[in-house]
Amino acid sequence: MISFIDKAILQLDRALQTLVPHAAQASRPSPADSLAGAELDQAERQHASGLMRINHTGEVCAQALYAGQASTAKLESVREEMEHAAQEEIDHLVWCEQRLYDLGSKPSLFNPLFYSASFIIGAGAGLISDKLSLGFVAATEDQVCVHLEKHMMALPIQDEKSKAVLTQMHIDEAKHKQAALNSGGYVFPKPIMSIMTQVSKVMTTTTYRI
Repeated sequence: MISFIDKAILQLDRALQTLVPHAAQASRPSPADSLAGAELDQAERQHASGLMRINHTGEVCAQALYAGQASTAKLESVREEMEHAAQEEIDHLVWCEQRLYDLGSKPSLFNPLFYSASFIIGAGAGLISDKLSLGFVAATEDQVCVHLEKHMMALPIQDEKSKAVLTQMHIDEAKHKQAALNSGGYVFPKPIMSIMTQVSKVMTTTTYRI
């Protein structure tokens, strides 16, 4: 049986791996690695950086959300599913971070704030029920997929590296959404999804530049 202190140490380690640059390690190579870099002017580079910063912060939130849910999940199978999804999300986190630095930029200064808020939301959902927790995962991944689709369209056309990263992320996120629903996740009604969309705008607006 893992003690409360052990769990706290594990959560602190996860937070540090997520928030400290270059601390996390991906299990898969970045989809951008096999592609040649393209010339971007200053405006294009800044725009691509802003979009990738948003996606990186989204992965920071995903790590915290899954960590919070896993810490309060009632069924072992649900806890294991959260841990597995979080492991795949680490790849996304590292890929976005690498791309940010390649573009001459860096992660958002607001990441610790968004990590804390997402952990609390995830833990709260898990305390209520596994069905709600899984439903929240599905709803969140749905929102992420929408953002990724918009960002792939908005990237500079020659930035194939960033687009390759987002394309693979979209594939993985869609799988996470379906897996959560298949495990019994609650399907959120449209009004709740609309509220989540508005809340997500706070993150995207603040992290695009900072």
